[in-house]
Amino acid sequence: MTETAAALRTVAHNVRAARVRAGLSLDELSRRAQVSKGALVGLEKAQGNPNLATLVRLADTLGISVSALMQGPAEGRVRVVSADTVAPLWTGERGSEARLMLTTSGPTPVEVWRWRLEPDEEYPSHPHQAGVVETVSVTAGRMTLVVDGTEHPLEAGQTATFDGDTPHTYRGAGTGTCHLIMTVQLPL
Repeated sequence: MTETAAALRTVAHNVRAARVRAGLSLDELSRRAQVSKGALVGLEKAQGNPNLATLVRLADTLGISVSALMQGPAEGRVRVVSADTVAPLWTGERGSEARLMLTTSGPTPVEVWRWRLEPDEEYPSHPHQAGVVETVSVTAGRMTLVVDGTEHPLEAGQTATFDGDTPHTYRGAGTGTCHLIMTVQLPL
């Protein structure tokens, strides 16, 4: 079984388990997450190729993290993840990408993401569930963070945080590649 097929089987199992725990039918999850029922049926059968926006909508609707949909059983007390072993969940036409590195466990899980943004390439995100807090730390280059229509320029060494329950966009700025670490703190 390929790595991609194994990952899809894990996502399929986790989506179905979370849906059943939440007491939602396929129709109800489809309606709430704004994902077609056909796509959900395919996903729960480990078919298709869900994009990042679909996974975020499902996770938000189910009240769990994106990585909770993607991760298998715990591997021990310490988990070390290399960026080159994690497939990007989003890739842009110019080479930008976002990789979900891991999610911490505990009462308030935190997702840790690695992003690479090429100049003028952007990723628009829909609002998350209430209580989600995002923090963006630029490690190299420049970017523009747009939150609820207001632009916030950020450069290497700067960090911004905001409530993720409003429309927001990450856009590469300047002439070079922007590298950043993003954390997403999920609500209690």
